[in-house]
Amino acid sequence: MSIFGEIVSKLFGKAKPDQPAPATEPTPDPAAAQAAAPDAAPAPAPLADVDVAAVMDKAVADSGQTLNWRTSIVDTMKALGVDSSLEHRKQLAQELKYDGDTNDSASMNIWLHKQVMQALAANGGKLPADLAG
Repeated sequence: MSIFGEIVSKLFGKAKPDQPAPATEPTPDPAAAQAAAPDAAPAPAPLADVDVAAVMDKAVADSGQTLNWRTSIVDTMKALGVDSSLEHRKQLAQELKYDGDTNDSASMNIWLHKQVMQALAANGGKLPADLAG
């Protein structure tokens, strides 16, 4: 499973454990993806209106740590129980098509957090207004 897939699975699994997880790859434009691969099976329907903030706030509370998931990809991953090591963040950056220098971890982390939030929204997550942009 991809690292982004693991994030999606854990986040949406905590929100609605009785339903299957949505597509594990970011799908910003499902119509374009389907047009590019017309013979491919359609991606599973994303879960609608999963409140990312509520799930993440609960995950942080359950972790017993002081984590700021709203600005930190490391804290987001830690709250969900996903390996947040630099190696895994570099793999996540590769999955999400980061074209910057992965040795500049500060810039990469900022980019990763923004991309993960956007991808969660594209996969059915409802983000707070300050993260939805």
